[in-house]
Amino acid sequence: MTTSAVLAGVALAPVAAQASTAHARTPNALQRQVNAISSTGTVGVLAESTGPGGRRYATAGTADPTTGAPVRPADTFRIGSSTKTFVATVMLQLVGEGRVSLNDTVDHWLPGVVSGNGNDGRNITVRQLLQHTGGLYDYTDDLPAIASTANFQADRFKHTNPEQLVAIAMRHKPYFAPGTNWHYSNTDYILAGMIIQRATGNTWGHEVQQRIIEPLGLRHTKVPGDDPYLHGPHLEGYSNFGSGPAINVTDVNMSRGGAAGELVSTAADLSRFYRALVGGRLLPPAQLAQMQTTVPVNEDFNTVWPGARYGLGLMWIPLKCGGGYWGHGGDVNGYSTRDGVSPDGKRSVVVEETGDGTLAGLKTEHAMDSLVAQQLCAPHWK
Repeated sequence: MTTSAVLAGVALAPVAAQASTAHARTPNALQRQVNAISSTGTVGVLAESTGPGGRRYATAGTADPTTGAPVRPADTFRIGSSTKTFVATVMLQLVGEGRVSLNDTVDHWLPGVVSGNGNDGRNITVRQLLQHTGGLYDYTDDLPAIASTANFQADRFKHTNPEQLVAIAMRHKPYFAPGTNWHYSNTDYILAGMIIQRATGNTWGHEVQQRIIEPLGLRHTKVPGDDPYLHGPHLEGYSNFGSGPAINVTDVNMSRGGAAGELVSTAADLSRFYRALVGGRLLPPAQLAQMQTTVPVNEDFNTVWPGARYGLGLMWIPLKCGGGYWGHGGDVNGYSTRDGVSPDGKRSVVVEETGDGTLAGLKTEHAMDSLVAQQLCAPHWK
């Protein structure tokens, strides 16, 4: 649910990678890039590169180390904070319909929910929630269930209400006064999901299902709710929570992520979603322009993605070959998702790795980002 997991951690012991290709025409370059990610200590890796010439896949490692099953192109996985782009898209659709304004305050929709310890929902707008400029504390930094193996095991099937998650954040002072800086906070999107429900009478998940998943035919994208299991072919997630042996973390109630990071999807579905969004199929031009109006990220994010900027549920990342791409990565225990789509929406890349990888030194992160960049910069597949 948070990309902060990229910035700290201890490596998961490498699992022997069994490189494989999902298609006889899988390009050598993509396979080499996937193998490079696998070599950093991941369990499984899956990448899809899509463009006018078609779709290519490459895989490495295993979907399930206990059985040795290989990674398959259609495997589902937990997408973490890539969920935020879906939620922001729904909110901006509501803006386009005149049902919500980006200038509405949090207190307008959720009176008294954001209060105490210097937090004041009367001074934070919907736009600031979607752009992480409201200054609210990130509840995941004080969420025991994701901090250690013991706590995860104790709470893995527990339902958590969004109000409980916001209450965690309200125990802390804000990072800064609203609108004066930028800091990634999952609390922002928990609140966005609550506002969607207040504005529509339906849960954020219902609105994502009706407005995005069904119209685009995203058959393998799910809003799991309290269902802790990944059904059908999927990638098993493993995490060591910073120390000790890794455990299987696949089965978990992701209500703790909610609108900030609950969704399950596939590489093909994510690619279709991001290309449709950036290509103008989900939002009117005015709302897409708002989504793509960006501000600089803070030093932590800039260390990983130099020159990156954040819009409304979308991040802009420059490319060394010129220009840049839109996307939104996601991390939950055991899963890391990275994606990118060209500004015209015609080319996209999705890469997924399971296991903690080598987070110390950011080796896995750099390898994943390198794959996305190289695929988007390549004039044609190789």
